[in-house]
Amino acid sequence: MGEHIVSQAGIEEFLEEVGRSGSVLGLSSVQRLMDELGNIQDRLNIIHVAGTNGKGSLCAMVASVLKEAGYRVGAYTSPSVFGRREQYLVDGAPASEEEYLDIFGTVKEAYERIKAKGQGLPTLFEVETAAAFQYFYQKKCQIVLLEAGLGGAADATNIIRKPLVSVLMSISMDHMGVLGESLEEIAQVKSGIIKGHGQVVAVEPEHMQVRKAIEKKCEEQHAALCYAKPSEAKGVHWEQGRLCFSYPGYGQLRLSMAGAYQVENGICAIKVIETLKGMGWEVAASQVRRGLEEARWEGRFSVLCREPLFLMDGAHNADAAKKLRETIKMGFTNGKIIYIIGVLADKEYGKILKTMLPLAWKVYTVTPNHPRALDGAVLAKKAMQWHSDAVFCRTVREAAVKAAACAMREGAVVLAFGSLSYLGELRESVKAGFKEI
Repeated sequence: MGEHIVSQAGIEEFLEEVGRSGSVLGLSSVQRLMDELGNIQDRLNIIHVAGTNGKGSLCAMVASVLKEAGYRVGAYTSPSVFGRREQYLVDGAPASEEEYLDIFGTVKEAYERIKAKGQGLPTLFEVETAAAFQYFYQKKCQIVLLEAGLGGAADATNIIRKPLVSVLMSISMDHMGVLGESLEEIAQVKSGIIKGHGQVVAVEPEHMQVRKAIEKKCEEQHAALCYAKPSEAKGVHWEQGRLCFSYPGYGQLRLSMAGAYQVENGICAIKVIETLKGMGWEVAASQVRRGLEEARWEGRFSVLCREPLFLMDGAHNADAAKKLRETIKMGFTNGKIIYIIGVLADKEYGKILKTMLPLAWKVYTVTPNHPRALDGAVLAKKAMQWHSDAVFCRTVREAAVKAAACAMREGAVVLAFGSLSYLGELRESVKAGFKEI
């Protein structure tokens, strides 16, 4: 390591240049990039994860279990919520600044060679994905959790040929303009990660059209399908701030990752581990229990501070909002809840508001720092259809300060949710404290 290191400013300038090329679905340009890098992705043991919600949590859980079992584990997730380096984890720790500059320096050189040949250039996500392969190869990871970006079949991560396991989390309506206008179409695209004669683990679908799409793809690819069934969890309850349930063969399980929906993710993680064990990977039941309890995934019903209790969750579509509502009803039934909400304009934000606002005491809205952000003032006006007290704040900092002050006066809880794109700024605002602006 070291020969490819360039400055932080140089890498950021490079990524900004690449970002201007936009987003293009398809595998030809990422294949050119990986050709330049020696197709190192083919030398990695990869668990490929797609779906609408739960991908990051599932990756965190499986990675934690495998780490407990003594394996060196890489995990690549997107989008970055708290900075690009945190997209590249080895045994739960992000790439160091030196490692980050080194891997992107290597990928930049490959990019420049393609550019010099006058060939089609990779997109930003393709460059970031190539950097993940490069990093995990350099770190000699024994197994890698790879989260798909947008979609499945034509997603840059789908350049891998023989994943150990293809995992499909819950599938719902999201990114309709790109993936399709029906659940069936979206499920068909997501199922594109299923490979010939492969092993597939899927969260048992709620909708028949999703089930049919997954099973049809598995049949076409002669792939073995195993469903993770949330109904198999028994005795779900809260205990000392942890979500607990029992599952056959493992006894009592405890999750540090809060949110009622994490039970579903936990069972899927167990099914993935059991599939790996069937291939010869050694993991003990005790390591599964410890790994699930130790797993962390910031931005998914995570605690930012305790006085006042300030939570954040990346619920940014209608299905995630339904699951977040279940969590609130399970654990916060008797108190006042103050919301901070920021969303993107292409999301089903009307459905999110309709689902969530009946449980709110007060609502603050913000405008995320994102090209597709919905103006927070428009969101506040829309929210008034379901709640009489919705206030637009011009900055995320202002919303955090006002919500915290109100929570302290009223003994309330603050819950920020919506687009992942503003949660990093929110976390920094909470860390800075709640002195008035």
